[in-house]
Amino acid sequence: MRVLLVEDDAVLGDALRRTLDRHGHSTELVASGAAAIAAVTAREPAVVLLDMGLPDRDGIGVCREIRALSRVPILAITGRGDVAARVQGLRSGADDYLVKPVSTEELLARIEAVLRRSSGGPVATTVEVADVVVDLDRRAVTAGGDPVGLTRKEFDVLAALARRDGAVLPRAELLEQVWGVADPSAARTMEAHVASLRAKLGEREVVVTVRGVGYRLAR
Repeated sequence: MRVLLVEDDAVLGDALRRTLDRHGHSTELVASGAAAIAAVTAREPAVVLLDMGLPDRDGIGVCREIRALSRVPILAITGRGDVAARVQGLRSGADDYLVKPVSTEELLARIEAVLRRSSGGPVATTVEVADVVVDLDRRAVTAGGDPVGLTRKEFDVLAALARRDGAVLPRAELLEQVWGVADPSAARTMEAHVASLRAKLGEREVVVTVRGVGYRLAR
């Protein structure tokens, strides 16, 4: 699969390019907005990884220009993690958003996710981890075929992780999605809900802690 990587940091760009190539992708690395537009025009890639802090043009503007040219999936990458920046990026035409530093696992999972959505394939409404089944539409969970009684917030935590399909969900993003805040002072509440969720799922390893980052499903 051909990936267009737009990153002006030479060291980071080369590291990401080598990582993507090791995982079977063919990666073209460019370092400016103008080069990105030219690359999309010349030969449309399967996906664009777009650094939003480019030296020659505003990343939002570049995203809009690419979107005007093509429906290629765009994964915006930025050093800004605030909600306003992510909303602005998504409204400019990006399909998803990643905040630096980017883990290899999450980057690859997000690429797969935006490609699945852009292909028009069916979106999974149930997610299974071992014998635990999460039904996102019915907001129901079973373990070993038996229903698991979760509170609304406990289910929202599990659903947020399920939608990542095994990719890491940073703690700040989980707080924003479930509680609507990114305030670190709310972290204790989140941790209490995660602990309660784990207790209700018994001895099964479903929710995995990624130290210093966040949580993911055991996939």
